[in-house]
Formats: sequence, C-alpha cells, structure tokens
Amino acid sequence: MFTPSDLEQLKQKGISTTQVEKQLTSFVQGFPYLHIKRASAIGDGLLQLSKAEIEMAIETWENYMHENHQIEKFVPASGAASRMFKDLFEFLNGEQEIPTTPFEKQFFDNIERFAFFADLNEVCVRNEDLTINELLKMGRYKDVVANLLDKKGLNYGKLPKGLLKFHRYPQENRTPFLEHLVEGALYASSNGQSSIHFTVSTEHRALFEAHLKESLEAYEEKFGTKFHVTFSEQKPSTDTIAADANNQPFRTDDGKLLFRPGGHGALIENLNDLDADIVFIKNIDNVVPDRLKEPTIEFKKVIAGLLVTLQQQTFAYLKELENPSISDAKLLVIAQFCAKRLNNHNPDQSKLSREELISYLHNKLNRPIRVCGMVKNEGEPGGGPFLTENTDGTVSPQILESSQIKDKALMAQATHFNPVDLVCTLKNYRGKKFNLPDYVDAKTGFISSKSSGGKELKALELPGLWNGAMSDWNTIFVEVPIETFNPVKTVNDLLREQHQ
Repeated sequence: MFTPSDLEQLKQKGISTTQVEKQLTSFVQGFPYLHIKRASAIGDGLLQLSKAEIEMAIETWENYMHENHQIEKFVPASGAASRMFKDLFEFLNGEQEIPTTPFEKQFFDNIERFAFFADLNEVCVRNEDLTINELLKMGRYKDVVANLLDKKGLNYGKLPKGLLKFHRYPQENRTPFLEHLVEGALYASSNGQSSIHFTVSTEHRALFEAHLKESLEAYEEKFGTKFHVTFSEQKPSTDTIAADANNQPFRTDDGKLLFRPGGHGALIENLNDLDADIVFIKNIDNVVPDRLKEPTIEFKKVIAGLLVTLQQQTFAYLKELENPSISDAKLLVIAQFCAKRLNNHNPDQSKLSREELISYLHNKLNRPIRVCGMVKNEGEPGGGPFLTENTDGTVSPQILESSQIKDKALMAQATHFNPVDLVCTLKNYRGKKFNLPDYVDAKTGFISSKSSGGKELKALELPGLWNGAMSDWNTIFVEVPIETFNPVKTVNDLLREQHQ
C-alpha cells in the first residue's frame, strides 16, 4: 500500500504505518455511538454550590496560590478568525454594493463602536486617501470591508482571533491574547508569577511573539505579575490521513499522501508536555473587559478550589489503599467517595472480592482530575454534560458533542451547556506526571466530508480535547453563571454589551 516515497513522508511527520492503517480502518468501520444513560442535571452528576461552599472553595484556592505550586493557563489559540467574518466575506464577494442584510446593516451602523475602528480608519486613509466615514458617504462600503479583511489593510480575514482587537479601554485597545494575560494575573498566579501557554499555528507564531514582546513589560508593571508565556504548535505526528470514497489513502495530484490536522483533540499532546500541578483551560475568544471580569475570576477560583479539595482527598485515599491491612470499613468509605464525589458508578461493585475492590478503586482514583464549569443551556450550539456507560460497565460523566449522540432527543434534555471552562490536575499522588494520551478513548473520533483540489475526501478528526481525549479522567461538573460565557463567533458579537 505504501511506496518508498510514502514511507519517507511518514517518517518526516513522525507517523507510523500502524497509525495510518488504524485510521484507514476507522474510515471503513466508522465510530460507534456512546451508550448514554442520561443528561447530567443538578443533583445528578452536576453540582450547584451553596454560598458557603463557594466561599470555602475560593479560600482554598487563594491559599493554594500562595503556596509553592506550578499553576498554568492553557489557551488553544491557533484558529483563524475567517469564520468571524463569513458574512462580510459574502458581502465583499457578492453583487450588492450596499449593505442589505440585517447583519451587514448592523456592522456598518455601529462601525465606530468596534475596538479596531481607529486602526481600520488609519489603513483606509493610507490606502484610499479617505476616512471610513468619507468612504461610507460615497457608498464605498466594500472598500472599507476590503481594508478590514485583506492583506493590504488589517488582514483580519487571515489573522487568528487572539490577535484581533476586541475591547476598547481609555488608554488602549486589547486583544483576547492580552485579556488572557490579565486573567492569568488575577486567578492563575502563584507568588507573583503567572504561566500561560498558547497553542498557535506555525504561520502566526511570530506575530504572537511580537505582540507579547511589545506588551509584556507594561502588563507586568500594571498587574504586578511576572508573566511566563510559552507557545507550541500542533504536532505533525497528530495529523490524520485523508481517504477517498473507497476508504483508500487520498493522494494529491503529485501522488503524495494527504494529511490533515486532527482537530483540537490533537492538543492533548501539547497539554501533556506541560509540567504543571494545576492547569486552567479556556478558549481564546471567551473574554470580557475588566469591568465584567468579576464573575469569571470568582468562579475560576471556585472550580479550582473544588479541584484542590478533591485532589487532596483522592491522594490521601490512594495512599491508604497501599496499606495491605486497610479495613473493609475504610474501603467502603473510599468507594462512596469514588461514587458520590467523583461520580464513578459501578453497578457490579457488590460482586467484587476485596482484592478486586482495592484494584478497582486504585484504578479509578489514580487518574487525572478535571472540574468543568457548566452554564445553563440557553440554546447555544455545542456539547453538554452527560452520564455515559464505559466499556468496563461503569458509568461516569462525559462532555459530549451532538455527533457522539445517536438519540438527538437526549441533546434536548440537557439542562446545561459546555462553555469550555476546565481546571485540571496533571500529576499523580506520587508527584509524577500522568501520560495523558493513555486516557484517550480512541473510539470517540468522527469522520467528516471535505474536499481538496476539487475532489471529495473523507477527513478524520481525533477525539476532542475536552471530549474523548479526556474520556478516562475523573470528571466533576459544576454550575457556573452564564455571565462567565461570552464567546465571539461573529464580528457583530463584539457589539454585544459584554464586549463594549
């Protein structure tokens, strides 16, 4: 199946023939739907904390931040912003010369409210010898959009979201990248130092590094924090083979194998490279101006404090399980913790022998832990919290996407939505790092239809980072306020009150 040229191509990417063969088999067999028990709800796998519990969790986290721990933020930031401007691209390439759709009219009617207005005005003057307002009065709407999206202007159509100006302040206009630095200083720092890791695309890395360099000194002085900012790119070894209609390797016109990025699930490898005790994970576009940050800061501390409490108890129980003389009563206590606090339910637990129970508890406790904030479902598309049956017969919480659910009525039952608001532990009770790829459920990828060079192909996406890639983690769902979820999917979302 593979030519000498193919083998050299695989070698350069760090991909084995076995990996490719498994991926091709996935195209043939597809991926099974998960066995879902029900949507998780408050009191059933989803915590709703009381005021006292919130205060206790915050105190726990603030104490933890003042101890000698390595805390880090992990921000996937490689996505291009092109989808943000889909409607404007359609206008630019369409026949109409003036705005006709509600989206187009909203954009132009409010153009001065965007944080990038001054920069856009500057490039319009440079390229067209006219201001934005002068261009609009002349009906040259497309020239304004071209200067926003194209390389001759701000090039926003090709830049990543992290480098676009989102928020306006009296003394500056901030990108999401800079807003994440601010958040890091406010809830993810330890002893005056804040570590933040961004995953970026190869083509944009230099732009991110330059943006950091021009802002770092001022932000360290303003927030009294020493920032340690690092970058990584999706590894070529996580690319997946494309297939043709016959589930054979798709080849380009020059005969080479075609590989495609494996989706955000590939970033489990980047996360695995971090050497941190606690890691926050949050999408690049879910940020707000300083005046609205308080709920975000508060509940980041809440879920982190809860994680620390659960980790400390888990570690204590794992050490007790090493004692051959551990009492049956203590085993029962640990089993109840495993079921009630970590939501690992084993319907056959009563049938286990003492030795089997100890082995089961050790296996379930000695895993990475994540606490996931969940917001009330208000119709946003995407995944949510569910209780699913694992291959070993146990039931545990999972964040699922619609593509993983056969019975779509189950999606409608979900009372909460996944805003990608996670805090994780990456080390075991002996202080050694978990190897995170060991906890991925490889059967939770999915196949989509794409094209290349005008030819249809099948693309394989790896299990999502917070979906199947974390399938075998201990997972705790916690309700957090809707105010903590403020994504920017289209450019006009920046006109919402949460971004003004």
